[in-house]
Amino acid sequence: MQLRAARALACAAWTACWAAAAVVPPPGTYFGHRMGEDRTVLDWSGVVSYFRALDEASDRVQVIEYGKSTEGRPMIAAFVAAPDTLKNLERYREIQERLADPRKTPDPEPLIAAGKTVVMITCSIHATEIGATPAAIEFAYKLATGNDEETLGILANTILILVPSLNPDGLDMVASWYRRTLGTGFEGTAPPELYQKYVGHDNNRDWYMFTQAETRATVAELHNRWHPQIVYDVHQQGTRASRFFVPPWIDPIEPNVDPIIMAESNMIGAGIAADLTAAGKTGVVINAMYDFWTPARAYQAYHGGIRILSEAASAKLATPVTVEASDIADRGTGYDPRERSWNYLEPWMGGEWHLRDIVDYDIAAMESVMRQAATRRAGLLRGFYNVGKRAVERTSPWGFLVPFDQRDAGAARRMLETLAFGRVEIERGERGYVIRMQQPYSAFAKTLLERQHYPDLREYPGGPPKRPYDVTAHTLPLLMGVRVETLNAPATGLEPAAAYEFRGPADGDTSLWTKRHRAGRVGVYQGWAPSIDEGWTRWVLEDFGIPYQQVRSAGVIAGNLRAGFDSIIFADQSARRIAFGYPKGTMPDEYTGGLGEEGPKALRKFAEDGGTLVFLNRACEYAVKEFGLKVKDVAEELRRDQLYMPGSLLNARVNTDHPLAAGTPAEIAIWAEESPVWDVPEGSPARVLVRYPDSHVLASGWLLGEQYIAGKAAAIEYPLGKGRVVLFGMRPQYRGQSWQTYKMLFNCLAQPGNR
Repeated sequence: MQLRAARALACAAWTACWAAAAVVPPPGTYFGHRMGEDRTVLDWSGVVSYFRALDEASDRVQVIEYGKSTEGRPMIAAFVAAPDTLKNLERYREIQERLADPRKTPDPEPLIAAGKTVVMITCSIHATEIGATPAAIEFAYKLATGNDEETLGILANTILILVPSLNPDGLDMVASWYRRTLGTGFEGTAPPELYQKYVGHDNNRDWYMFTQAETRATVAELHNRWHPQIVYDVHQQGTRASRFFVPPWIDPIEPNVDPIIMAESNMIGAGIAADLTAAGKTGVVINAMYDFWTPARAYQAYHGGIRILSEAASAKLATPVTVEASDIADRGTGYDPRERSWNYLEPWMGGEWHLRDIVDYDIAAMESVMRQAATRRAGLLRGFYNVGKRAVERTSPWGFLVPFDQRDAGAARRMLETLAFGRVEIERGERGYVIRMQQPYSAFAKTLLERQHYPDLREYPGGPPKRPYDVTAHTLPLLMGVRVETLNAPATGLEPAAAYEFRGPADGDTSLWTKRHRAGRVGVYQGWAPSIDEGWTRWVLEDFGIPYQQVRSAGVIAGNLRAGFDSIIFADQSARRIAFGYPKGTMPDEYTGGLGEEGPKALRKFAEDGGTLVFLNRACEYAVKEFGLKVKDVAEELRRDQLYMPGSLLNARVNTDHPLAAGTPAEIAIWAEESPVWDVPEGSPARVLVRYPDSHVLASGWLLGEQYIAGKAAAIEYPLGKGRVVLFGMRPQYRGQSWQTYKMLFNCLAQPGNR
């Protein structure tokens, strides 16, 4: 703490000194070390103070605070451009706004001639991928001080919005953990908690539901205000294959993304690869690993912008690694890391890899993006305009209708608010809210409102499926239980709808807790090995005002759980992780271990004494095996080429006579992702809550092996003494989206007397 305080005072002193002298502070002098030096990490306060010092000293940099993080840290963006551009930023923002909506701009050419390419570079959303933030600092300094022809051309033709971290809370958490473990056997390990308070690594999967403070601030104040033509998101990947990925992407491409955007993404990405290769950077791969299917990571692609992703190979945080040639992976998606190919022309076959290597590759890529943005300015602005023009000319379908009459008005309201936050225009008609497709961001609405048909991609003909990079379905009406109709003919008598109109009656809101269903004392199990789903569980409970307490392994093992809880939730995680946690020797002793042998005994007694144990998705395996439940997971023994549900929406039928189904319709869609599916044998006391239909199981996304799960159970209640175990073969609170199945989860948490 004393060292950190001393550094903070030093940074403050440097800020005052540089500002007084009006000299742009070099990063190495300011921070006391070169950016990316081995075993150095940054504090967010130092990053913020450095960018403020740049703002004070340079007329090429303006820094804004555009929001607060989940834990209250400032979120900043640095606008970098020529001084005359920065003096007239509002003028250029208005040009962007008019080019984004062709209905306002019949002739775009004067605006194209006057406008700048707006590029947003976002860094370190995944806090253990620490190289991008020091790269951003050094790159900002180069642009603030460089007077070479290329730098001046970039400044004259572009506006850079540089976000040094989209996750400042995680940046500080990782820095603190790294310093704590520095010099120990655990140096370079990830922290034993989610590096974003609720969603951890899923914080870049939140770009259409907008649940987190960081997402909402960035979308509202940067994306929606500035409409960047290019958004470059800087990431890191594993250590044993390529050194750097950039687009082109692999198939599949989400069909609502405009071909102009994809073609330009391929162009910019291939240009980065060429520039890095020319600069002597080896191990650069394109058209591998990463597809372009889910909009959860690509907001800008549905708003006229090009999404560029880079993935640099990682070190152990700031600790260098040595990779032997024999350590290089022998296979990769779309390429062989050991062989030269058209998309991997100079394989990297081992050696030392440092944080500074990551910084060097990232800076080279940032320079390439900005160079291309400057030299292709007119073409990129024209393409941006034409994407919007094609959107407002869309004819099929004409639009979508969200009827006023909804089973859950609260869910309908949240869905409409989500679309409106994404700049989708919503009108009010005679029967409900209308979303016409003749508008600039119709692709965003269309991809979220229609069902997905993910292609059946195989490793080879008749072979196992190619794993999608993320999930395969994102149909909000199915997730949220909102009735939506497709309109193939124009609706008439429409008028603009104000956001406040979306609010439905209170008795239709999923969040309502009547006296009969008031929550009891809820516990959420949290092991030291972080579970993203556990974080989402906490977020959903808080979003609906349901109080809870976190329960650690030691608290479970100590027993007497009924004294503090009526129900305990185990979020999606493997049975092994629940049982064993981190093994000894992989983390400091206080963060190792799981429930061991005593935990199941304490949990069984909790249930037998009247408690409710709720297990979600993969965690169900733990309950079935530890408590000897008489059900069989039919998915357990099937190969991936037999049964595969990689994040899909599946049709299901609900036993509406069951108390846990209160408020849930008889037919729903559930979120299935590596989910268990149960055969309940005759004589088992299990009571089926949700069952798959006998046919037509797939609702949206991708499913192989329907025949294995048709008619089988997807959720069951199993009595245990005076209490029960509830097994959800799904993620009923999936990423804050699956509102339709929230009710069943919430019903499990009701006070014992109100079940």
